[in-house]
Formats: sequence, structure tokens, C-alpha cells
Amino acid sequence: MQIYWTPILEVIEEAADTYTFRLERPDGFTWEEGAHTHFALEGFNKEERPNRSLIRHMSISTLPREGVIGITTRIKKECSEFKSILREMALGENVAIFKTYSNVPLKRVGKNVYLLSAGVGLATFRPLVLDYLTDGEGVPHLHSLNVDSSANYLFQDVFTSTDTFTADFVDSRVRYHEAVKTLAQDLDGLYYVVGSDDFLRETIATLCERGIAREQIVLDKHDFQLDAFFTERDEDVISS
Repeated sequence: MQIYWTPILEVIEEAADTYTFRLERPDGFTWEEGAHTHFALEGFNKEERPNRSLIRHMSISTLPREGVIGITTRIKKECSEFKSILREMALGENVAIFKTYSNVPLKRVGKNVYLLSAGVGLATFRPLVLDYLTDGEGVPHLHSLNVDSSANYLFQDVFTSTDTFTADFVDSRVRYHEAVKTLAQDLDGLYYVVGSDDFLRETIATLCERGIAREQIVLDKHDFQLDAFFTERDEDVISS
């Protein structure tokens, strides 16, 4: 396993309590849109076993062509040890990234794609939108729906509607699920979902109730993790 130590170049406040840490891109380091990585702080590997309190699983909110690695996260006043340390780090200090992989690259198979996210989960989709706006081949229409109760919607410079891309923001789960029901009228579409585990399960339930098949739902999870989100739905179908 290769660990890249790289300095923090810039910290951008995207919204209240939400920051993007822009990291120098190490030589030879690349990634696909929608990638996640392990993001770790100094000392995480000093002992025989990794100190997991100094490691987080984060999405990369930039594309390689932007020249930097963007990590977007919320840091509230009361937060974990990890985020407390991160908040106090100075520009130029090093962090580690490793085990980078994408479960949600943009599928260009002639189907409409719907990006469904909660809060800072939108960071996962920013690179997909940028990639699509440069080259829309294979995706007739791309739509983003984000729910954030704070109403501090992120990346509005990117998530701005065009002829083939539409972006919608809502501030409640009720409005979100109503919007998902409307989107699910497209029985041939692909539905990407990013958020907490509870958010994933709720969204999957809404989609499946509208006739969307498991194969049309894309999660930012490894294959071995998927059954935990779909098995309950499969059992409901069998029992009915």
C-alpha cells in the first residue's frame, strides 16, 4: 500500500462549518470522478496498528485536471478529535492519503442519470458534474437533487442548471422524498445515492417502491457492502 504525504495548500470555506482542504497533488497520483480516499493525520501509523481515530474515509471533490486534491468536510464547533486537529492545522502541514478508489464513476450508457445526495455528500458528485459539463456523451440528461436542512447549499457555481444538466436543492427530507418520487417516473434511469447509511436506506426504499430495480441504483459502497442495503428490500419483495 502506497501512502502519499502531501501538504495543505489552501482551505476554502464553502459554507457555514463546511470547508474544502486543497492538497498538493503528488507526482503519479491520479483518480476517477467520484473517488474516495483514506485521509489521515500525522501519527496515524506510528504504532504497530493504525490509529483509526486519526483516519477518515473521504470523497475527493475535485478532478485531476484541477491540479489539486480537494477534500470537503463539515467541521462544527463540537466535533471529533480528528476534525479538531484538522481545524487547527496550518497551511503547509502534511496529511496522508491512501487506498483511493471510485465506486461511482459516471456511466455513459445512454440513460439519464440522477444524483441524489444529502448535505456534504454533494462533494462526491461535484467531479461527476464537472466531467459531464465538459463531455456529455452517453448521458442524455444529468440531474442533481441535494437535501440540506441548513439551506447552506454547496458548490452552487457548479450546480447551476443548463440545457442538459439540472440542479435542485431542498431543505427538508419531506420535500426530498417527494422530489425523488417524481424523478423515479423515469423507470429506465440510473440513480446514484450518497449520504448516511440511513439516508441510503430511505432513498432505496422510495425508489424501489416506485419500481426502480436494484441494478439501477448506484451507491458509493464496495460490492461486498451492497447486500446490507438491499437484502431487506429483496426480502420484502419475496414475502409479498
